[in-house]
Amino acid sequence: MERVYAAVDIQSVFGPANAFGTFGELVTVIVKNAFVIAGVIAFLLLVFGAFTIIMGAGAGDTKQLEKGRQAIVGAVTGLIIVVGSFWIVQIVEKLTGVPLLK
Repeated sequence: MERVYAAVDIQSVFGPANAFGTFGELVTVIVKNAFVIAGVIAFLLLVFGAFTIIMGAGAGDTKQLEKGRQAIVGAVTGLIIVVGSFWIVQIVEKLTGVPLLK
C-alpha cells in the first residue's frame, strides 16, 4: 500500500504567509497588535463611561451613573491586566534572554 501525502503550498494560496519565516514571528505580530487594540478599546470604554456618567448626572438617573461607573471600572481593570501581561512578558524576556516580542 502506498502512502499519499497532501501537498498544499500555503504560500501560493495565502500571499502574506511569505512575510513570516516562522510561526513565532506570526504570533509576535498578533500579540503586538492585540496590545494596541486592547488600548484602543480601553480608551473607548473610558470615553463611553464618562459620557454615560455625564448624561446620567444631567438627567438625575442613578442607573445611568452606575452603568458609567461600571464601564470605567471595567476599562481600567482591563487596561491594568493588559499592561501587567506586557510587563510579565518583558520580565520573562530579561530573565531568559529570549526575545519574545521583537
